Amino acid sequence: MASEPADTAAASASAGPDMTLTVGPDGQNPESQTGAGHGHSGFWMLTVGAIGVVFGDIGTSPLYAMREALAHSKSGGTSELAVLGVVSLVIWALILIVTLKYVVLLMRADNKGEGGTLALMALARRTLAKPNGKRSATVFFLGVIGAALFYGDGIITPAISVLSAVEGLKEAPGLGGRVDSWILPISAGILIALFLVQSRGTHRMASLFGPITLVWFLVLGGLGLYHLFDDLSIFRALSPHYGIAFLLNNGFLGFVILGSVFLAVTGAEALYSDMGHFGKKPIQAGWLYLVFPCLALNYLGQGASILAHPEARLNPFWEMVPQVVYWPVLLLATLATIIASQAVITGAFSVTQQAVQLGLLPRIDIRRTSETQAGQIFVPQVNTMLMIGVLVLLFSFKTSSALAAAYGIAVTGSMFVDTLLAFVIIRFLWKWKWAATLAVLVPLLVIDLTFISSNLLKLPQGAWMPLVFGAVLVVIMWTWTRGAQILTEKTRRDSVPLADLIGILEARAPHRAPGTAIFLTSDPDMTPVALMHNLKHNKVLHEKNIIATVRSAETPRVPESERVKIEKVNDDFKKLIITYGFMESPNVPKALALCRRQGLKFDIMATSVFLGRRSIVPSANSGMPLWQDKLFIFLMKNAANPTDFFKIPPGRVVELGAQVTV
Repeated sequence: MASEPADTAAASASAGPDMTLTVGPDGQNPESQTGAGHGHSGFWMLTVGAIGVVFGDIGTSPLYAMREALAHSKSGGTSELAVLGVVSLVIWALILIVTLKYVVLLMRADNKGEGGTLALMALARRTLAKPNGKRSATVFFLGVIGAALFYGDGIITPAISVLSAVEGLKEAPGLGGRVDSWILPISAGILIALFLVQSRGTHRMASLFGPITLVWFLVLGGLGLYHLFDDLSIFRALSPHYGIAFLLNNGFLGFVILGSVFLAVTGAEALYSDMGHFGKKPIQAGWLYLVFPCLALNYLGQGASILAHPEARLNPFWEMVPQVVYWPVLLLATLATIIASQAVITGAFSVTQQAVQLGLLPRIDIRRTSETQAGQIFVPQVNTMLMIGVLVLLFSFKTSSALAAAYGIAVTGSMFVDTLLAFVIIRFLWKWKWAATLAVLVPLLVIDLTFISSNLLKLPQGAWMPLVFGAVLVVIMWTWTRGAQILTEKTRRDSVPLADLIGILEARAPHRAPGTAIFLTSDPDMTPVALMHNLKHNKVLHEKNIIATVRSAETPRVPESERVKIEKVNDDFKKLIITYGFMESPNVPKALALCRRQGLKFDIMATSVFLGRRSIVPSANSGMPLWQDKLFIFLMKNAANPTDFFKIPPGRVVELGAQVTV
């Protein structure tokens, strides 16, 4: 990452300093805990907070997962085998995918306490780079795909969650189905309001998320427990035998049904991606002691209710709710889906920040909404994109059943990427033997591929939409990283090494201007473009010159003690390397203040900061295809201003430009 729009995080991330990666016993980064608030909160407070943020998505699945799976069965959900089979498949999916894969295995593979596809990708790349210093392009591309699929999932989750809750009005006592025409407007109103409040920050409301979601899970478990007594034979579904028999009985249709069963585990990846906010143990405790038991009880209760009352299969969740508490449960379900949507939106903001810092996307306007809480950010462009996408989906599909057809494919793809990246960690970082590695991962890969294949059958019903959306983002990320790489290589070829420039200046000294000049660049060994233009056109050299480079480490955070590194070149020049983690926002003035501890003192308000701004011209004869060149140029023009991105006082910035062909 550098001052020039062309010199992005892609170049600096690949050349970042060799930060040490640790996998702590708690899955937490001791250097980042204070900033994240882990060290000052009780374990159970963190657990309640995790319940509100981490489990919102998976906690709303009971609203529609059983209904969709039964609707696709050969008997339409009327046979005993269908009910027992679906409940069995759902519960074992929760055990195998959520509990074993994410809670037990993947949550051990943290990048200094942070989880998620991009954090896993960064950890895997660094693991493979240790023997030979080279980073794997395959691992990098997997990370790109995983991030893109996350956004594809992000536009569906709010729409299907809120819509499935509001559809409960159809069964509400006293309304008699007269509200059908109001379902979409009410859902749209809730979602628009949710996106509009993002700019104000959600940290004030977040304190309510945990308790509300906690109550929601207790209600889920209570409803399930209440209906278990409708038919206690539902406990037969705990045996995987019924799930397998059901799939065999339905033949190819059973394969299709797996796509609907997977709806019960959407949101499982949030356990891993949000690990950095709460720590591993609070999330594991929340899942094992509350969330999983309540979900299992609810699905068993839905199954028992259907066995006793077959007509309940058409909308099993809302048929479970007693009339006397229907309205409170409807309100609570709506709040739970709003919280689930909020978690996805916040996750999209965090992934965007990581992607920018790792060089997958151009600089984007990222605003902090809280001065006291880490991770509270707002990304206007992403917020607008998600809102438009969610509303388009809402009015295109109109019902949660239709949306369910599009849901799942992006999540299964993201989970598959996580499994592939986990192979690198297990085999090369943890150094498991091949036999143990394959024994653990092959069954997980088979499960992932089975669910991916079943979800691919939904393509004609709308599953193509998140895939297309994800593919567009893959193209954007690949174009940006490739374009930045080409531009960096071309700039290096056309630039003068800093050592050569110093020799020239010693032979023919220019006029000296008083004060200090800071030149931001992505390559500290080469002469910055702005410095060359200053010498060529202004024919002056400042008394003190600092060649500053802002780099992104492939770790979440960098301790203050390692933030800046100063290297003296000669009496006129010093190199300054400023390093940030991929979960941090760069702030150059704050970093410069740290230089005082190492003897480099200057006043930022009396210092000129020179930026090189390049004007890019497309070329059909070199680099990328012409259409990709034009896309790269478009991304560069729309990137956030480096002055704002690096928090540099605008009055101290001098920009000097040049034209470059790619």
